[in-house]
Amino acid sequence: MDLYFIALLPPQEIQDYANEVKQYFADNYNSKHAQKSPPHITLQPPFKWDSENLPLLQECLQKFVVGRDAIQITLDGYNAFAPHVIYIDVVQTPDLMNLQADLISYLENNLEIVDKIGKSRGFTPHMTVAFKDLKKSQFKAAWVEFENRKLHFDFPVPKLTLLKHENKLWNVTKEFEFVS
Repeated sequence: MDLYFIALLPPQEIQDYANEVKQYFADNYNSKHAQKSPPHITLQPPFKWDSENLPLLQECLQKFVVGRDAIQITLDGYNAFAPHVIYIDVVQTPDLMNLQADLISYLENNLEIVDKIGKSRGFTPHMTVAFKDLKKSQFKAAWVEFENRKLHFDFPVPKLTLLKHENKLWNVTKEFEFVS
């Protein structure tokens, strides 16, 4: 069984910006774990899937994107899940919240992929820049620096992305373009 997750990836220039922020956390707060994946907004958290059945998963995702438009995303400032996670805040638009809920339901109904933790705590869209290895003392110092830092981007995301955990990194496996 391999680990996969499904996300929205921003355009390259936004990824570059977020990667610079991740590098800042690595250099200044010794928090490097966020560098193991491209900047993203998780829609379906990591789940185990047999790679022999990858075509079935991909076919299902291809059907899911049909009839859907590119989704507009707004990033606005920073936020945190204290005491270990700092992230770029993603505005909770109805389109984004509905897309995530639809995907979770679709995967559960069609492939029996269930996110038990997500069901209990709900969906908070975010783009992580520091977590796991950000120590509590470092979190406090970093949060003072980032809590009022300005950031604002608006952009469309035209596709859903499937990522796979390989060699301690998350890599893009396949992208599924929204087809309205």
